[in-house]
Amino acid sequence: MEDSKNTKYDFIIIGSGFGGAVSALRLAEKGYKVLVIEKGKFFKPDDFPKNNRQLTRWLWWPALKMFGIQKLTFLRHISVMSGVGVGGGSLVYANTLPKPKSAFFNQGSWQGLDDWENKLAPFYEQAWHMLGAAENPYLAPADLALKELAEEMNKAFRPTKVSVFFGKANQVYSDPYFEGAGPERSGCNFCGACMTGCRYNAKNSLDKNYLYLAQALGVTILAEHEVIDVLPHGKHGEKGYEVIFKKSTSYFSGPKKIRTKGVIFAGGVLGTVPLLLKLKKKHLPLLSDQVGQMVRTNNESLIFNTVYKGLYLDKMSEGIAIGSIMTFDENSHIEPVRYGKGSSIWGALVVPVINEPDFWRRNLKLIYKILKTLPVRLKLLWFHDFASNSPVLLFMQHLDSTIQLKRGRFGLKSGLKKGETNPTAFIPDALDFARKFSKHIKAIPQVLFTESVSGIPSTAHILGGACMGKDIQSGVIDKNHKVFNYEQMYVFDGSMISANPGVNPSLTITAITEYGMHKIPPKHKKQNH
Repeated sequence: MEDSKNTKYDFIIIGSGFGGAVSALRLAEKGYKVLVIEKGKFFKPDDFPKNNRQLTRWLWWPALKMFGIQKLTFLRHISVMSGVGVGGGSLVYANTLPKPKSAFFNQGSWQGLDDWENKLAPFYEQAWHMLGAAENPYLAPADLALKELAEEMNKAFRPTKVSVFFGKANQVYSDPYFEGAGPERSGCNFCGACMTGCRYNAKNSLDKNYLYLAQALGVTILAEHEVIDVLPHGKHGEKGYEVIFKKSTSYFSGPKKIRTKGVIFAGGVLGTVPLLLKLKKKHLPLLSDQVGQMVRTNNESLIFNTVYKGLYLDKMSEGIAIGSIMTFDENSHIEPVRYGKGSSIWGALVVPVINEPDFWRRNLKLIYKILKTLPVRLKLLWFHDFASNSPVLLFMQHLDSTIQLKRGRFGLKSGLKKGETNPTAFIPDALDFARKFSKHIKAIPQVLFTESVSGIPSTAHILGGACMGKDIQSGVIDKNHKVFNYEQMYVFDGSMISANPGVNPSLTITAITEYGMHKIPPKHKKQNH
């Protein structure tokens, strides 16, 4: 085994998404020597795909030599879209930064551990500032269509607060956020391609703020490497850790190792939870049995609405990825989501919506519906761009549902826990509204084939699996994010989210990490927890 230098770090951060990026900057400011290990690649604007049909640039599938920013994971009970690369989910997310309602702060396994809503309030403000949050100034056709329905239904509607720089389109500006310490930016041109990576330098992804500033303070980012093991020195890691990793973009790569005093898991649910499950069976046996438990989504539906004629034909890629939000009821929100022109790969993966619980009857109905709509579907396939005609309704709820993640013979697998509410592919309110929206814009409602064929829901917001608890019996980490039974070991990513936020979670992950980092003292000051 190769020893990658003799350098000892104060902290090694596994992952560079919202939790990892915040941790890197704040630890560096406190005087710690930090290494970030990220399995994805560094991306410059020209490295992003023009559309998601450029699979080798868009999709993360290392076995097929695809090293893009979008990872698709299909499990028995959930299908997940997540981000990969230096900047993690910020490269592929829809920029949207809503704050959850009060209920979020008083639910789940973190309930009562602190006065979360009040304690976190200033850190939400700090997160908005760091991410360059601004109100979307342009309501595109899909937003206007939602606004019209909202007015008809007497529902609240507003533009989104997003992590985008709205200068003059394509014009280059010196750093507008950090008094010249940040990189140059360009004004958004509303191309709608935020989720395939911003090629115009307008999206405030983490490589433009937290990670950029962290590197200026000496943080090292090691891209294209994946952590495969963590060995404690001392029963509880009191003498530090040895982190073992290998090249993630090569078939043949020997393991390397580095010593560190502390470890932060920040690889997202699909990075952190599988690694913790593996480590519990190997070198970290004192981890809580709650690893992999209380995994949740925003209890959401993703419904494509493919326009086939009328006023909205070929106009649905205009704008930013999510430009508006409608409050459906006290528990639910709806956002119209868009991809840039040409990103039509989803067109090959969607089928009509069929809300039928019985598997065989559902698939018979699906076949009938496909045959019935075949002429229109073929016309759309051959003569119209799918992305330019298919806004996606993202329906999210505060109502909670959970699954569990476990190690299987062939990798990660999902399971259900008796007595708990589980995610569903068929949320009646979401389907009813999608049908109204589709009728309004003259469209066909469609979902990923995994939903109509197998009844498996889809999500872009998987959370939990390393949740907070008052003790090791109720959580993996304490209220300060410290892993129970191990010293200088923390979790800062979506897996720490211990209740259902009901809205896009990136801002919340950022704010909670800011709060957790705030509690870690400077390097030469004794830590008290």
